[in-house]
Amino acid sequence: MTDQHPPETLVSVPHLLARNAQLYADKPAYREKEFGIWQSWTWAETADEVEALALGLLDLGVNVGDHVAVIGRNRPALYWSMVAVQSVGAVPVPLYQDAVVEEMTYVLENCGARFAIAGDQEQVDKIIEAQETVHGIDHVIYFDTRGMRKYDHSEITSFADIQNEGRAAKARLSKQLNKRRDALTYDDTCVMLYTSGTTGRPKGVVLSNRNVIETSKNSSEFDHLSAGEETLAYLPMAWVGDFIFSIGQAYWSAFCVNCPESAETMNADLREIGPTYFFAPPAIFEGHLTQVMIRMEDASRFKRWMFAYFMEHAKSIGPKLLDGKTVSFKDRLIHSIGKYMVYGPLKNRLGMSRVRVGYTAGEAIGPELFDFYRSLGINLKQLYGQTEATVFITQQPDGEVRSDTVGVPSPGVEVKIADNGEVFYRSPGTFVEYYQNPESTASTKDPEGWVATGDAGFIEETSGHLRIIDRIKDVSKMADGSMFAPKYIENKLKFYPNILEAVVFGASRDRCCAFINIDLTAVGNWAERNNIAYSSYQELSQHPQVLDTVLGHVNAVNESVSQDEMLAACQIHRFLVLHKELDADDGEMTRTRKVRRAVIAEKFDDLIDALYDGSDTVYTETEVTYEDGRKGKIKATLDIRDATVIARTKVAA
Repeated sequence: MTDQHPPETLVSVPHLLARNAQLYADKPAYREKEFGIWQSWTWAETADEVEALALGLLDLGVNVGDHVAVIGRNRPALYWSMVAVQSVGAVPVPLYQDAVVEEMTYVLENCGARFAIAGDQEQVDKIIEAQETVHGIDHVIYFDTRGMRKYDHSEITSFADIQNEGRAAKARLSKQLNKRRDALTYDDTCVMLYTSGTTGRPKGVVLSNRNVIETSKNSSEFDHLSAGEETLAYLPMAWVGDFIFSIGQAYWSAFCVNCPESAETMNADLREIGPTYFFAPPAIFEGHLTQVMIRMEDASRFKRWMFAYFMEHAKSIGPKLLDGKTVSFKDRLIHSIGKYMVYGPLKNRLGMSRVRVGYTAGEAIGPELFDFYRSLGINLKQLYGQTEATVFITQQPDGEVRSDTVGVPSPGVEVKIADNGEVFYRSPGTFVEYYQNPESTASTKDPEGWVATGDAGFIEETSGHLRIIDRIKDVSKMADGSMFAPKYIENKLKFYPNILEAVVFGASRDRCCAFINIDLTAVGNWAERNNIAYSSYQELSQHPQVLDTVLGHVNAVNESVSQDEMLAACQIHRFLVLHKELDADDGEMTRTRKVRRAVIAEKFDDLIDALYDGSDTVYTETEVTYEDGRKGKIKATLDIRDATVIARTKVAA
């Protein structure tokens, strides 16, 4: 910091941008790959782009306190949009780009958006369709001009034209812009982000400048983030994690945010950038591992042996080296050879050769999956957070990383455990309120600022680390009083590349049963190598050899779970492989790929009944939503398999 910009003046993201444009003027702030070429903008250029757009928004009539929806894939222009909206005293409301019109309509209506900034024609079309119900949107701005020429432009304007109008009006409006920007305070609203809606309608979480900046400052200092970091922005812009990593921490630490060309090129772009600071939910790490295992299946016998040998060695040595523990010369030598032959090339293939700090959160990660990446020498850590906490509740310090905890309270955060086992926290990042929902705000945050997370957990006395068991509503008892924690079992199942998703049932029942989704990429590759023809996911999912393979995975998980005295009763007795993938468009998952258990239990109640009544097969008809929004039905007869369950008396012995 310098005398011109002491910390007390950095009370908003636009203020941080002004500081960065002065102190880091020539350093890259954003990169975007388009048409196969990386384009770059410095902090000074970013400030110019944001100012031009902010002036254009003033000229368009954006008022203080207006809500402006921002919809599209990760790209610098949409990040600039959020900062420009803040600069004029309005509130950005990012939406999920893959949201269907019904979901988008709800958010636009709930927040009362007057303006919308869309990435491309697809998003504009959804907004136009939503306007049949939502009548408060005055103007739509679009960035990508492809396909937009024949639209009625009386209430639609291109991003470039808004910026050009802003630049033309600079002499007239710059004083007003400076006045609005200077009037921003620490307690003004910075952004409104909607929850994923796991249990009901999404709620608008109001986060202040204090929430965002204090959290960004504390978390950046925790991991010693600097202006030299590189990160890849590929997660939904509507998700709180992306907002903090790509705006909050990026603007506080002044590091560079890289935007991939598309979702399809993300892995290739990841390898080209080689980020030093990387975040991904467990599903991304699961997908990467699946690709690795598929490639190994196609490798020669010698390469498969080499991979298996060195990875087995790395399981115990890799984490010790990361934590700075003593390792024998022999083990260090073998690890060095493995690093040259296996670990190094594999990390390069994953795009993680330069990762200094990596995090996973959003869902619990399976311990086997977590340990796999740590064994490669990737400093992968877990954090525990929520939208309402501005992400960070706990983090894992270097040298104290374990797969069974989520770390210690983040700087400035207090954590306590209620009598019923629910985790509570309070911090500078604690949200202001749920927008226009005082009842939910009061039920979640008490007058002293303590927030109920809805998760069950406990704090270890010896280490002070927090351990999360499951969602408090999902942790329950089985018929015999044994603990039932489905997420623990599901994560173990998802470690196997052939299994994409799992949903375990057993609350108040005498045994556990499961739905399983196969991973079409992994299982399809296996089918191709074995000359097994199939015409659809449904057909492949019911192939006898596929069911046998999944049975083997379930039995292996049962054997592992049987060693845990507390959860041994959660072994899976029967399972079926679903005839369709669980899909957010069908309401079975959230946009952040969290399972909606209540919806699934109601929608597939006939399948659950068959699992528990001893049926060998079950016929079902299911409504699905196609990519173009049409509804249809798929029919299937599903096989039900019995798994091997290890008797609990044997466990006790």
